[in-house]
Amino acid sequence: MLGTVAAIEADLMRDGLVLRYRTEVPVDGLAGGEHPFLACSFWLVEQYASSGRGEDARALMDRLVGFANDVGLLSEEYDVGAGRQAGNTPQALTHLALVRAADAITAMEERAARPARTGSEIAAAAVSGADR
Repeated sequence: MLGTVAAIEADLMRDGLVLRYRTEVPVDGLAGGEHPFLACSFWLVEQYASSGRGEDARALMDRLVGFANDVGLLSEEYDVGAGRQAGNTPQALTHLALVRAADAITAMEERAARPARTGSEIAAAAVSGADR
C-alpha cells in the first residue's frame, strides 16, 4: 500500500486532494477537467491513518470536513479554485468514506494510547488464552 500511496500522491493529487483518475486522458468518453473526488481523498485519510501517518491523516481529514455545507452534507467533488462543492450533492459514497476515515483515525489513536507489552506479557497472555 505504501507504494500505491506514493503513486497516488505523485500522479493523482491536485491542490492537496485526490482525483479519481487522470482526466486529461479521455478513457471514459467525457471531457477532461474533473475536480478532485472527495471519496478518494477520504480513502487517502484512511490509508494515512492505517499506515501510521497520523499528522497527515488528521490534517487532510480536518480540511475535508471543512468542505461540508451548512447542514453538514458533502458532494462528489470539490472545486478548490472556486471554493465550492461540485458534482452530485449529497453524495452517499463521500459520506461513507468520511465514516471509514474517522474510524481509521480513531483506531490509530486507540492503538497509540495502549501501553506497549513486553514479549513475556504477550507470551503469558497467549498461554492463558487471554488473547483469544
